[in-house]
Parts: sequence; structure tokens; C-alpha cells
Amino acid sequence: MHPLLTAKLLVLLTLANGSPVIATRLLGRRFGRAVDGNCTFVDGRPLFGRSKTIRGLVVSLLTTAAAAPLLGLTMATGLLVGTTAMIGDLCSSFLKRRLGLAPSSRATGLDQIPESLLPLLACASILSLTAADIAIGCAVFFVGELFLSHVLFRFRLRDRPY
Repeated sequence: MHPLLTAKLLVLLTLANGSPVIATRLLGRRFGRAVDGNCTFVDGRPLFGRSKTIRGLVVSLLTTAAAAPLLGLTMATGLLVGTTAMIGDLCSSFLKRRLGLAPSSRATGLDQIPESLLPLLACASILSLTAADIAIGCAVFFVGELFLSHVLFRFRLRDRPY
């Protein structure tokens, strides 16, 4: 097991998922162009929804790439974590739209697992993560995001707590 490495990856995951929320609060609707271009899927529902923006993706990638060297990891690792976290987030949004859930609505598990599991799996071979590291990382991220969501809500950085 690699507890320090797992902790560093959890910091990057938190930044990857939290930086778009903070960017939205700071910038409002500026630069908030929807990733899906407001397209709909064959079911008539949005592909991802208007809350998934190009700005959020860019901010997430830049933040994780910049923060990784501060944690003793490479920028490439930070970019990998940010990219796969955003892919997981988009997959969650896609599935939530198929289920008829509104953007930013709560879907416990679906909101946390893909955006933590995909980055940890992507980093497994390059960082020699064990199955235990991945399982613990996902579990800690799951609980931590639920807790942090309430904190961000109290500080009015989130519209609703999970």
C-alpha cells in the first residue's frame, strides 16, 4: 500500500472536481459554454447538460497539471488525473441525463465513483498502485466528497449539498 501517494492523488482528485465549481462561482456564466453544445441525445434529453462546461474542463486540467509538481508528481500525472476525472464526471452526467435527473442533482455513488475510480485506474501502472490503494482511494473520495459538498454548500459555493 502507498498511503502518502494515495493521499496526493486524493488532493488532485479534489482539485479536479472542485476547481470547476469554484470557477463557476468566480466567473458566473462567463466562458461557460456547454461541452455538449446544448445537443440532445436520441432520447431527447441533453447529452451532458448545461452545467458541464468547456471552462470547467479547462480549469480542472490546468489546476491538476499545475498542482501535481507541488505534490511531487509530474505535470503529466496531474493532467492524467484531471482528464480521467473529467471523463468520469461526464460519464456520470450522461447517465444521470438518461435517468432523467436534473443537472447538479444528487446521485450518490454515480457522482463519486467514476470520477475517482477512472483516475486511480489510469494511474495504477505508472504509479504502482495496488488494488487496496484504489479501493481505499475511492472510498475516501466518496466519503470526503459527501462531507466537502456540505461545506461548500455552507460557504455558498454549491447550490445544494449532496
